Amino acid sequence: MNEKKRRGFSAMDESTKREIARKDGIAAHRKGTAHKFTSEEAREAGRKGGRSAHRQGRAHKFTPEEAKAAGRKGGLASPSQPEPSPAPMPSPVVIPPAEQEAGIQGH
Repeated sequence: MNEKKRRGFSAMDESTKREIARKDGIAAHRKGTAHKFTSEEAREAGRKGGRSAHRQGRAHKFTPEEAKAAGRKGGLASPSQPEPSPAPMPSPVVIPPAEQEAGIQGH
């Protein structure tokens, strides 16, 4: 009599659990209570996932051809030379109050 009977989620098969979780996620998004990642949170999550995959030996191993294609794609996405910055704005001419009173104007 020491054997416990499985109940609730533990008794369900994986596909049933996945379907319930999927429906719950859809409902949370509709309700507006689903978590929305900031770009920093998403970056950190990706970093953690990548580290974990490498540790477990499940990370994608690039072939030399794939690596070349990825580098080419990245090179096309970013400019090879940075755009020139706009010319600096000239600073305003400040006329001291004494000269303003005397009617002296600066150029």
